[in-house]
Amino acid sequence: MKIVVCIKQVPGTTNVSIDPETKRLIREGVEIVMNPFDAYALEEGVLLCEKHGGEVTALSMGPKRAELTLREALAYGADRVILLNDRALGGSDTFATSYALSQAIRKIGDVDLVICGKQAIDGDTAQVGPGIAAHLGWPQAAYVSRLIKSDDSGLTVERMHEAGNDICIIKLPAVLTVLKDINTPRMPALKRRLASGKAEIPVWSASFIKADTAKTGLDGSPTRVVTTRKPAARDKHTVILNGSAAGSASELVKILKSRIKL
Repeated sequence: MKIVVCIKQVPGTTNVSIDPETKRLIREGVEIVMNPFDAYALEEGVLLCEKHGGEVTALSMGPKRAELTLREALAYGADRVILLNDRALGGSDTFATSYALSQAIRKIGDVDLVICGKQAIDGDTAQVGPGIAAHLGWPQAAYVSRLIKSDDSGLTVERMHEAGNDICIIKLPAVLTVLKDINTPRMPALKRRLASGKAEIPVWSASFIKADTAKTGLDGSPTRVVTTRKPAARDKHTVILNGSAAGSASELVKILKSRIKL
């Protein structure tokens, strides 16, 4: 089974700033880590290859320092890694990003399955995985919490949605986005950790994956951020209710009603 896991580098802190002109996160000088949800996607890819054979390719689009995240993917079990890095890709929104990633997946060739984390913690859109499926024209299942069955023909998965959960049978090739409930990521072995530091990271350009630059970067991004603001601070006032359960519940209802009126 040939699996591609899409991973992203995200700020390792909540203390980030917004560029007043571009309305985007200022990432320079900020510690980066692998998007936490992508660790579960990577683990699921490794588990599938351990069961069926094959290889896991970790694919990321970003600046040169994203190599650190890809080395982490190697330590956690990826067989190979690829970095998409090109000025033509800079400033891409989720639509342009998913297009570029889909072109890279086509370039890799003969891919059976693409796995993504449910969303990136720096954007929370959950759009890139489904976007990749749309660009490739492949079936998809989002918010997958359990892999029930897997074989050469397809997968049976349980996914979460607004009304609860359901069971999906998906033919390959396909795209999944997974929840953290699906597995527990392993700790990397020291041998893999040491080897990942010496590995050569292939860097692919927009022209190499035959991406139409009119569909990438700022020009290929239909999303426009008009303004940004910090969310208002939450009221952290604490109230301790004493007495019986019934009395405390009644008092809590009164407090909540008063807050609704305010």
